[in-house]
Amino acid sequence: MTCAAPGSERQSVAMSGGSETGSGTGTGTGEAAAAGADPERTVRIVVVYCEPCGFAAAYEELASAVRDEFPDVAVEHRLGPTGAFEIEINGQLVFSKLENGGFPYEKDLLDAIRRARAGEPLQPITNSRPPCAIL
Repeated sequence: MTCAAPGSERQSVAMSGGSETGSGTGTGTGEAAAAGADPERTVRIVVVYCEPCGFAAAYEELASAVRDEFPDVAVEHRLGPTGAFEIEINGQLVFSKLENGGFPYEKDLLDAIRRARAGEPLQPITNSRPPCAIL
């Protein structure tokens, strides 16, 4: 049984206070270009999660952490199959709850975003915290 067909519901949240670049091929700020510095790259995050499983709160927590650290990063979410909490950065799967059995640590996701913005290769996030605690 699945929560919803992947891609059947999509919501995009622009995590910026201003306008969002559409193509991802911008040249960055004039100062960075003038100084010869490599401008930060556009980063797009897609999180696929199971809503009936109660994973919306985990998504909101991560989206908030991303918004606080990187106001210009766009985060999109889609409903996925039962048990899913998958994170893609620029189309590359970097975390899978189905494979790791838990949720990613915010620090690991933020580090992956930093690498993506710098144009560095992305590595899978393999550390995960348990999905729940039994008291």
